[in-house]
Amino acid sequence: MKKKATKPTHNDSSSNIFTFLTQRSTTVSFICITLFAIFVRLAVSIHPYSGAGTPPKYGDYEAQRHWMEITINLPVKEWYRNSTVNDLKYWGLDYPPLTAYQSYIHGLFLRYFDPQSVELYTSRGYESYIGKLLMRWTVLLSDVLIFFPAVVYFVIVYYSGVHEGSKSGMSWHFAMILLNPCLILIDHGHFQYNCISLGLTVAAVSAILSDRDIVGSILFTLALNHKQMSAYFAPAFFGYLFGKCLRRQNPFLEVLKLGFAVLGTFIVIWWPYLYSLEAPLEVLSRLAPFERGIYEDYVANFWCTTSVIVKWKRLFSTQSLRILSLVSTVSTCLPSMMLLILVPSRRNFLFGLLSSALSFYFFSFQVHEKSILLPLLPASFLAIDEPLIFRWLTYFALLSMFPLLRRDELILPYIALYGLFVLLYNTPAAQREDTRETRSRFTTLKYFLITFSLLLHIVYLMVTPPRRYPFLFEAVIMLLCFSQFLFIFMYTNMKQWEFFKLSSQTIREKKNI
Repeated sequence: MKKKATKPTHNDSSSNIFTFLTQRSTTVSFICITLFAIFVRLAVSIHPYSGAGTPPKYGDYEAQRHWMEITINLPVKEWYRNSTVNDLKYWGLDYPPLTAYQSYIHGLFLRYFDPQSVELYTSRGYESYIGKLLMRWTVLLSDVLIFFPAVVYFVIVYYSGVHEGSKSGMSWHFAMILLNPCLILIDHGHFQYNCISLGLTVAAVSAILSDRDIVGSILFTLALNHKQMSAYFAPAFFGYLFGKCLRRQNPFLEVLKLGFAVLGTFIVIWWPYLYSLEAPLEVLSRLAPFERGIYEDYVANFWCTTSVIVKWKRLFSTQSLRILSLVSTVSTCLPSMMLLILVPSRRNFLFGLLSSALSFYFFSFQVHEKSILLPLLPASFLAIDEPLIFRWLTYFALLSMFPLLRRDELILPYIALYGLFVLLYNTPAAQREDTRETRSRFTTLKYFLITFSLLLHIVYLMVTPPRRYPFLFEAVIMLLCFSQFLFIFMYTNMKQWEFFKLSSQTIREKKNI
């Protein structure tokens, strides 16, 4: 009689990967989805980008190009330092060193094919056809080389030991993550490299789910050192790994091994800046732009939404808001982290990632519309088991970014990807837990909110707001999206409490036997 495994071991994972590769139908479907995902990215990339033809500072496209210019022309010690040749007020580097190293590699690529695009100082605002083409290719290559393999890794691991149902929805799940409309619009339309940090996070989650905790810790540290917003996931990683360590034979040794892995990775990445005490502090000061205020534009988080009633920026100093933001973020993500320590199960970990990311999105300092990409990632992990949550978050994440994407003139790809998402989500091949949706008592409310959100798109495009309230429609979009994000946040915390109650009940039953 065969023994049923409760969790995948290293050998099991290798066997599952081999099995996946030898299943022709699955492999073919994955290849077709991958090629289609590349095509969609190419189609979006022919449209405008952030700040196209709008001097003097242009936009995110120019920021990324400028970092390539700086990193390949100046010594590493000068990358984060203000000087006559590196004016930090003009798109100075404000991401960790791994982003700078990535910019250096991409800068070498651009300099080889189009040297003028990265010449020091004279290349500011450079927008030649070949330059734009090369820049788009750097994003696509980063996506294909980092995010795509990480998603394949996750799907194999997830259907090998986390998902308890049928594997028939594997290809659908793969497509849902790879064809995430929000990520494609931001990276290949607006222009950023979120695919790198998110790809490293996906790989880290996959490694940890397959019990490769040290590898997962290293990968997450790399993500954290690429974009500091990866800290949105830090409480969940810490809670889950610490909870696992406490249940090992030698907890102190397990914690020590993970600590050394993280510390060692930090040292390697920050090594060029460890020559003095001031150098790393100089870099750190660039990673926390407190001078910009607690929020910008109309982001659907707590501070911006409640500012309609409470004028936070007028009532409190920046220092006070920093403390208030820190306390709020920690206090809202702490329950989720504690529940992970108490119940370090794989499913609880995925819900913890979503809860933690939403806590940071709601309450951390200087949140952008694009930051909703972080909660979207763990929601996509749960797409097959929590389809309504995944679909709902995607719909309203798209809506929350709509004003930004309209400014970038990305309306056509926005509509196309919105429609593509709806079609793929409702494909007959998907074997989801749809009973959660059909049995909902709030079906009427659900359809009302969807209809209202679609009408908001039309109103925003066609109707001129009153002169007295020029940002009225942005405010309405913000309020609607915040309410839906808050609902999802409460639901994920409720699910984690259910895991805790179930675990406590199981322990009591074992004691009574």
